Amino acid sequence: MDLDREEQAILDGEFGETRRKMMELLVGLGTVFGAERLVPITSAQVSGASYKTIGRWGLEWLEGLDARAVVPTVLNPIGMDRHRWREMGIPEEFAGKQEEVVAAYERLGIRLECTCTPYYLTNTSFGEHLAWAESSAVSYANSVIGARTNREGGPGALAAAIIGKTPYYGLHIFKNRQPQIGFSLDEPTALQGAADYGALGHLTGGMAGNRIPIFFGIRPNRDHLKALGAAMAATGAVALYHVDGITPEARLPTLRREVDETIEIRIAEVREVFSAVEVDAIAVGCPHLSPAELEHLAGLLGGKSVKKPFFVFAAAGVIAENRAAVNRIEASGARVYADTCVVVSPALDRFDAIMVNSGKALAYVPTMCGAVARIGSLEECVAVATA
Repeated sequence: MDLDREEQAILDGEFGETRRKMMELLVGLGTVFGAERLVPITSAQVSGASYKTIGRWGLEWLEGLDARAVVPTVLNPIGMDRHRWREMGIPEEFAGKQEEVVAAYERLGIRLECTCTPYYLTNTSFGEHLAWAESSAVSYANSVIGARTNREGGPGALAAAIIGKTPYYGLHIFKNRQPQIGFSLDEPTALQGAADYGALGHLTGGMAGNRIPIFFGIRPNRDHLKALGAAMAATGAVALYHVDGITPEARLPTLRREVDETIEIRIAEVREVFSAVEVDAIAVGCPHLSPAELEHLAGLLGGKSVKKPFFVFAAAGVIAENRAAVNRIEASGARVYADTCVVVSPALDRFDAIMVNSGKALAYVPTMCGAVARIGSLEECVAVATA
């Protein structure tokens, strides 16, 4: 790789051992993937924040670092709401370890916004280079915003945050962002809400694998796009997708729309993703709910009382800015938690079957929580919770 004078000095250890290690990691990644240089980034998002996922050894590694992020950086969800963990039923020992993880990241200059939806908190723009790690956030940034990031690992994203740069390869380069497989739907207008789009993503992610899909005929809004991309990132390795005429790069004349293979998905296949499994808890907000979704849920729960545990997850900043909707949700007995989610929190490990509203959670709950997962729309989740 071609390094400038400052980059080489960092690699030579002139700016401390931690920065040297971080630069060594970035250069190693760049060498493996054929990057010729590093590119400056405007923000980073670091995964590996829940003690449930990184454990003792991850914490020890973090505590051995002594540099600070040089670009705005947030965390992925951690294992608990930092202020309401007792209410969630989090064991005190776990909470103590999780607080040590958070303290380690804070010492590294990371903002303690623990969310898989950093795009609700940052002004990310088309064409910006990022180093984001959470798979659904990567998909949203690339696809819905038109920013550029590879699907970083946690250490790679942290290294980029500390150095302020990332290797220039993969999805940072426009020619690598062209569609490789197409999807159409036999009844595109039959897709009604985010859960439908999550189910579509649950189906198509495995078909796409690590290829870049383009969808024809569908007309999703931003919450639908979030659900679609998050599910494809979970069941496949999709870090970028296009929707013809909708997503920003799919409106450019330079994007190639001809692909070697286009698969038609039948709406009946999408419906088969939905099941009628009996559940003992409901969890929505994986990815974290948007302001519009919080308001919609508040309306659905108005005047009702939940009869099953109902967990709602959103970014702390989104909760703070939508307090009226949150208060209406919690008046029903549902609980709105920040910083965490169904997948990375041990709070939901005690349930045998969980109803979710996303294809991402549908894919991850069985392995991460050891529970049967059932997908439904917000309306269906409320109906089950209040029956």
